Amino acid sequence: MKKTSLAFLVGAIVVVGGGIWATTHQTAEAPKAPGAQGGQQGPTTVSVVAPSRQDVPVVLQANGTVTPISTVDLHPQTTSTIAKVHIKEGQFVKSGELMFTLDDRSERANVDKAQAQVARDQASLADYERQYKRSMELLSKNFIAQGAVDTLKSQVDSARALLQADIAAARSVGVDASYTAIRAPMTGRVGAINVYPGSLVQLATSLTTITQLDPINVSFTLPESALAGLLQAQHDGAVAVKVVQGNSDKEISGALSFIDNTVDPVAGVIRVKAQFDNKDTLLWPGQYVNTRLISQVLKDATVIPQNAIISNTRGTFIYAVDADQSAKVVNIKRLYSFGDNAAVSGLSGNEKVIVDGKQNLRPGGKVRIAGADKPADTTKQKG
Repeated sequence: MKKTSLAFLVGAIVVVGGGIWATTHQTAEAPKAPGAQGGQQGPTTVSVVAPSRQDVPVVLQANGTVTPISTVDLHPQTTSTIAKVHIKEGQFVKSGELMFTLDDRSERANVDKAQAQVARDQASLADYERQYKRSMELLSKNFIAQGAVDTLKSQVDSARALLQADIAAARSVGVDASYTAIRAPMTGRVGAINVYPGSLVQLATSLTTITQLDPINVSFTLPESALAGLLQAQHDGAVAVKVVQGNSDKEISGALSFIDNTVDPVAGVIRVKAQFDNKDTLLWPGQYVNTRLISQVLKDATVIPQNAIISNTRGTFIYAVDADQSAKVVNIKRLYSFGDNAAVSGLSGNEKVIVDGKQNLRPGGKVRIAGADKPADTTKQKG
């Protein structure tokens, strides 16, 4: 019984060992995959495009804020009470239009007093001039001494100087009186009115504000890399700027009016402004708008699809098909991206730029252009 069990165990080991040897031998001699010769990978199928040449406008877009060209906070220049308010809140006023009248009784009295003083000085001067004229006639007949004539001449000069001083004082009083009529310093829209008839106002009292709405500015920032193009474009002529409000698709046209004299070193941007005609008051101070302008035009630029461009730690480059149907690396510089395309430098324009299939490529790897080896269609149509 023991001999039979031992023989059975030995036989089982031989069978299992023979199966393992057969499996190993069969795996070692398995046929190679089609297309793999000597362990080398076959050519990678790719699609290519040829670079194009075209003028490319460099469009800059940014968020902007509508800002008035000027806003004036009206204050009285004298202490008085409001006699009359001639305007309403939110009203449009023209430059020079009467807005407030202050109590001017004291100022009118001072003007009358100054004018009376001037009239008195004019009468005194006329009297001294007549005396001086008579003294000259008497001096010619030797009836009076020269000293008396000189004294009268001094009195005439003194009276004339006093008259000039009082005329100046009268003008000063007139200026003070003019402060009682407060007029619009510019054309614009009136804000909230903070006083009423009878209100006591002082120099620090804010009466209202006037904001100029036409024309109006839009302020925004652009990257400092756009500065050279902006300066050149502004030198060549007016730079058109278009804005679109968030709740509308209507474009409003204006022109670049200001480029700041410094670049923000922290944010790396430069502040600019554009001016717009705003007769229809489509733009309102404080609004946020989307701005768009063309800073320059890249003449006859080389354009390729953006998905052909590869950027990594080695730089920016594309794969092109070499003469021996292998992939070669061409270093480029992205000048400007727009839509699905980009203007670049570093290409001659004759390259076959690889677009699809580049993810499997290595420099020098063999490629096959998709569709290049398809046989011609010789099928005839039957009538």
